[in-house]
Amino acid sequence: MKCKKIVLGYVPVMRDTFPVAPAKQMRDRIRARVDEILQGNEHIELADASPLLPDGMLWDNADVEKVAAFLEEKHADALFLPHCNFGQEEAAAKLAARLGRPVLLWGPRDPAPEGLNFRPLDIQCGLFATSKALVRYGVPFTYLENCNLDSEILAEGLDRFARTVAVVKAMRGMRVGQIGLRPRQFLSVKVNESELLEKFGIEVTPIWTEEITTIVAKLRSGNADKIGRVQKIELPMATKRLGTLEDRGPDPSIRQRMEDIRSKVDCTNVKDDTLEKIAVVELAIERIAQLHELDAIALDCWAYLSSEFGIGACFVIGDLIDRGLVVACETDIHAAITARMLYAATFDSSCPFIADMTVRHPTNDNGELLWHCGPFASSLKKEGIKGSLCDCKGFFEIKGGDITLARMDQTKGSYLLFADEVRGIEGPQTNGNYVWVEANDWPAWEKKFMYGPYIHHICGVHGKLAPVLKEACKYIGQVTHDSVNEVKEL
Repeated sequence: MKCKKIVLGYVPVMRDTFPVAPAKQMRDRIRARVDEILQGNEHIELADASPLLPDGMLWDNADVEKVAAFLEEKHADALFLPHCNFGQEEAAAKLAARLGRPVLLWGPRDPAPEGLNFRPLDIQCGLFATSKALVRYGVPFTYLENCNLDSEILAEGLDRFARTVAVVKAMRGMRVGQIGLRPRQFLSVKVNESELLEKFGIEVTPIWTEEITTIVAKLRSGNADKIGRVQKIELPMATKRLGTLEDRGPDPSIRQRMEDIRSKVDCTNVKDDTLEKIAVVELAIERIAQLHELDAIALDCWAYLSSEFGIGACFVIGDLIDRGLVVACETDIHAAITARMLYAATFDSSCPFIADMTVRHPTNDNGELLWHCGPFASSLKKEGIKGSLCDCKGFFEIKGGDITLARMDQTKGSYLLFADEVRGIEGPQTNGNYVWVEANDWPAWEKKFMYGPYIHHICGVHGKLAPVLKEACKYIGQVTHDSVNEVKEL
């Protein structure tokens, strides 16, 4: 849940050669408006550096290091540089370069000139100067239109920038657990682990399936207190050691998880022992994620769980996503990364889903079926649908509305992040989990995915978030945004 909140370093900027009093007044008006926008907002926390600065604004290069140290101590995820007058571009750019975090550049519109009287602010003019300085220092930044203080442009821009920062935060240093091997037939989900680490700091962490098996046995025998990391040297002895565990009876969390699953979907056709296996495997994978500090998981859903426990992986995957752990089926690591980014774009509040692009709509040439055999989060169910658990798969249609679709993939060392938007529509009923969507030009989408480095797997999340993903590419680096439709800047 590390992306539920971002810490925004707040550093007002002024030009020392302009009169101080009007800048102070504007400083206070800006802060009052920002506080109004953020009131009740649990996703953005300000780390305000103004108390450290003369007149509460940055203008002196000598203060840069002090402010940077303060923001680092506060674990600021990004930097906001509201200009209170023309601003001091050198100090602002030096601070941004020193921190190396996403930067939001903005200032309010000046009041109308009063005849021949001196203009005390000239904020827009200074924003041009600061933007050039940021470019000179090689600092990527996000610019919000020079708008009035009461404009929704500021409120919407702060929200979208914070979502962008959350995506960048999720991407940097992401740890993806790989449980099992990819299906032999799925050449399309191959990845380059070294490139992911070198380019993006993404670690792919192999998880031995024996670790899951061992934790399941400990949960079933009531020895959850003995769960820890399994070292390779111990694995050959795992089965023998488990035979000596004291049998205290199943851990209470198993029964609790079973009842929680029953409250979500109709389990009439599921035997108790099957539901118990689903519950205990979920708990074991969650424990693995905690032990290895994983942000997402790519799971072998074809062989391991069916051969070891006699269950399918579909509902397990969807239910884990519902509980905040992103899991991709068919050991698709790029899908796990993309889905985690989408989850972050919602501040970890709306579940992503990973679907196959499967069948064109029978009567709408711009319609397409996004489907999979049952791994979608039950919280995404279409309104009025209970949904069922059948053969370890979730069977229900998910809600429509605005949906952002994305896929990060690569070829020959070049990475693209496709991010575009569609709308949910009505379509024929089918099995598993699904939603019918409409694009502005589906044939163009189809060709994009045929020719681009992509596959049939696509990640989705509800909301219009393509601009957020596009902006995140600016800060992530070495990945290029791709789309069918023009995606506007924030």
